[in-house]
Amino acid sequence: MAMDDGDERGPQPVEPPGPDELPRLDSLREKVEYMVEKTFPGQKISGRVFAELVRDRGGSLSHSYFSNILAGKVTQPSEDILKALGLGFGVDWRFFKEESEVVDDVVAGLQFLAKRRTGEISGLAGRGLDDDGLPPELLRFALSLLEDAAREKDGPEGQSGGNDSAVNHRPEGPAA
Repeated sequence: MAMDDGDERGPQPVEPPGPDELPRLDSLREKVEYMVEKTFPGQKISGRVFAELVRDRGGSLSHSYFSNILAGKVTQPSEDILKALGLGFGVDWRFFKEESEVVDDVVAGLQFLAKRRTGEISGLAGRGLDDDGLPPELLRFALSLLEDAAREKDGPEGQSGGNDSAVNHRPEGPAA
């Protein structure tokens, strides 16, 4: 497949669709087809052009892998591939995750916040991290939670206003 008008600038990032605008997209193929239609309206995009666009934006995706996604041959790609798709289309890569995975992520986040608010969690410990450590956005979030907890505990004029009996709880499983 080749681009119809020869436009080499690439797509303009599109806003993620709102809940009322999004058709039911169950498979990776449906999500990618939808994004091709929305990102390159009226154009046919080749796997090579899309792979080059991803590469220009700092990602990596082979043209044949992209073509296999569109053919429905790839249904469970790695997170790196999902991130490459996000780069190519200019959207958050989590759009391409299976709904159940996103729901699990949201539930885990809500459970963490609830435990943090009740004092069950008053500190963080990173376990099982790779060489890159925590992603910057998660680190900023964790630090902001700890700063909020410190402010709540100190209260006005340094008086303790928090739960002095809170213990440092390390949740089971991978660290947040």
